[in-house]
Amino acid sequence: MSTTSLPRASSRTAPGAAPLKDNHFQLLQMILFWAGAVLLPLGLVVIVLGWYGAANTPYQYDQLSYLVSGGLLGLGLTFVGGFLYFGAWLARIAADGRESSKRLADTLLVLADVTSRAAARNDAGVDVAAMPVTAGDGTTMHRRDCTLIAHRDDLRPVGEDNAHLTACRVCRP
Repeated sequence: MSTTSLPRASSRTAPGAAPLKDNHFQLLQMILFWAGAVLLPLGLVVIVLGWYGAANTPYQYDQLSYLVSGGLLGLGLTFVGGFLYFGAWLARIAADGRESSKRLADTLLVLADVTSRAAARNDAGVDVAAMPVTAGDGTTMHRRDCTLIAHRDDLRPVGEDNAHLTACRVCRP
């Protein structure tokens, strides 16, 4: 199965670096995650090495150098790695929020379309938006929802004597 047949939403879970090419937010999340995944354990290893060096020397000046180089550097690497993990988590939350807001916007557009279609029907179930109308004393029949007459307030329904009227080329009533 090729990856070209997959929908765009599933490219987020596709393996490899190709899905990250145009998705800068996911690329940032992956960089933060992997940098944190390397630096956090590296900091712990440096702390353990600093402790081991300080524990195996009898001289206090050597112990101080192990404490500074191993302990403080390891502590710094551990904190930086933790903050990078936290940044990756925040980037993931932001991406999920963007995705859910896009889905919500799409759902609201569908809901608005459904309600506008339902509101365009009268009690008898006839689609009022599809009923032909004329604007003022015009000679052209339009659908009520035609973009050419959407701003007009002087719409009249077309009666039985509509032989002299021409059909609009935009909405085609």
